[in-house]
This record gives sequence, structure tokens and C-alpha cells, in this order.
Amino acid sequence: MAVIEKVSRGLNENIGLFTIKSATQWMEEAKSKPVPKMLFGEFWFEGELCILFADTNLGKSILAVQIGNSISKNESIVPFKLDSPKQAILYFDFELSLKQFENRYSKDYSEHYDFDDNFIRIEINSDAEVPDGKDFEDYLCDSLEHSIISTGAKIIIIDNITFLKNGNESAKDALPLMKQLKALKNKHELSILVLGHTPKRDLSKPLTINDIAGSKMLSNFCDSAFAIGQSSSDSSLRYLKQLKQRNTEQIYDSENVCVCQISKPENFLEFEFVNYAEERTHLKEFKKTDKENIIGKVKELSVSGKTQRQIATELCISLGVVNKYLKK
Repeated sequence: MAVIEKVSRGLNENIGLFTIKSATQWMEEAKSKPVPKMLFGEFWFEGELCILFADTNLGKSILAVQIGNSISKNESIVPFKLDSPKQAILYFDFELSLKQFENRYSKDYSEHYDFDDNFIRIEINSDAEVPDGKDFEDYLCDSLEHSIISTGAKIIIIDNITFLKNGNESAKDALPLMKQLKALKNKHELSILVLGHTPKRDLSKPLTINDIAGSKMLSNFCDSAFAIGQSSSDSSLRYLKQLKQRNTEQIYDSENVCVCQISKPENFLEFEFVNYAEERTHLKEFKKTDKENIIGKVKELSVSGKTQRQIATELCISLGVVNKYLKK
């Protein structure tokens, strides 16, 4: 009763992990907060910890740089809205070498693209040494926070998550990683886009949140998530699909994915919007002959000495399916 009386008088009550307020108090507090602005259409809003994931070589980094460049110049990527003002973004690039980055944003290493000074690229200093008493991961997170404080930037892109934590595909490694990023987001009022990858997947099935490596913990702690899929009808096409959202309804679902192609009209490698489509038109058709081929491969790998689990991983099928096929 004492807690209820305090809350009714407009007083906060902190008990362990919880802050207790009346619904009216929470609403009054919400009124003082700004309405989240779009950073990349309905895919990513201000104040969100968002995950962009895809298989290797589908263009995660290309799209991430394009999004960062868009924000730094306050130039939207057609047809996606950009509501936030021009501002600094930090792009933590743990993927490309300097020359690889140069090659993507120039014409054969000449006529370089003119990035805005608001686009700040950060890479690992190979000469830096980890201080005594700290491991690499802790020192990396400390350095990340110091970079945020020293620049005052509020928009952060991390390319990619596997560099921050080895073995993040397991729940036990994903949980502390997401806690650290969430804490940084809340402490410094950040908007964070993290790039992740998908393990081998069945290309005849739609993309889901379960396709991200370490999916259970990563999806629980992120505010939003979207993915890049490759079209099976045309390998040059990609599609973007919304998989988790809190600040909007699901706009880009299986019935309305955004189809794009990667192009470089001048000196900037980018995703170019093509049209909207149903995801099923870009999925691989699973025919009877495909099933027969998989059954043959399962038996062949089993004879070669592979375990059922190894076969399941290699062929991107479930352990139960492997077991069923071996009994045929």
C-alpha cells in the first residue's frame, strides 16, 4: 500500500531493477520526449538499436555506407524518407581495408566521391596495444564509447557485429554484446545500426528474424531489424524486408519487399530502388528433383563419415530431416 500511495502522489518508486510510476506519470514524461524521426524510411528510426543482416556478399556494407552518407548530407535515399537533420555519423569499419573502401567510392582510384565531413570513418589502429588488465573486447567497447564522447555524434553504424564479439552466434555471447550496445544507446541517446550475418539458409523459404546469427538474443535486445535477400530469379537483384519494428507498422513484409539493384553510375557504389514485389517471386522454387538431390547428398555425406549434425549444417536443413532421409 505504501508504494501505491507514493505513486498516487506523483512520486517515483525504485525497487531493484524496476522504476514504478502511474500510467499518467509515464504519459507526461513521454510528452517531453521528441517524436522519433526516420533515418532510413520505416526501417530505422532515431533512438533505435537496429540490426541489418544478410548473407555474405549481398551488399550489407554498401547499403550501410549509403545510409550513413545520406544522413551526413541530409539527402534521402529514394524512395525512403529521411526526417532527421544533417549531422555527424560514426562509421566503424571493421570489414574493408582503406584501398578497398577507396575503390568503392572512386573511378578506378581516381575522381573520388566527395563525402561530407560529417561522415566519420573509424577503423582499428593496428599499432595500438591493449592495456594490461584488459581484454580486447573490453578495450574495444571502451574505445568505441570514447569515440562517441569525443565527437559528440549521435548516429553510429557498426560494420560488423562479428568483430565485436567472437562467437556471437551463441546466445551466451550475444547477450552481453547486446546489453553493452543497449547501455551505450541509452547512456548517450544514440541511434545505432549494427550489421550482422545469416548462417546458411534455405533460399526457398522467406526471410525471418530467426535467420540472423544468434537470433534469439539479438532480436530480443534490438528495437528494429531488417534484412537483405538475394533474388533467385535474377542474381543481380536484392530485396529489403522489414522483420522487427516498434515505431511503425510493418510496411515492407512478405507481400511488399523493396527490390533493388547494386549500381555504380559514377563514383559511388549504391543500392538503387527498382520496385516493390512479393517476396515469393524472388524465392527459389523447391522441386521434386531438388528433394531427390538433397536425399542423395545426405546419404553420400553420411557414407563419407559426416555426422548428422554436420550434414544438417552443410546442406542447410534440419537435423530431423537428415535423420528422416537416412532412414529412407
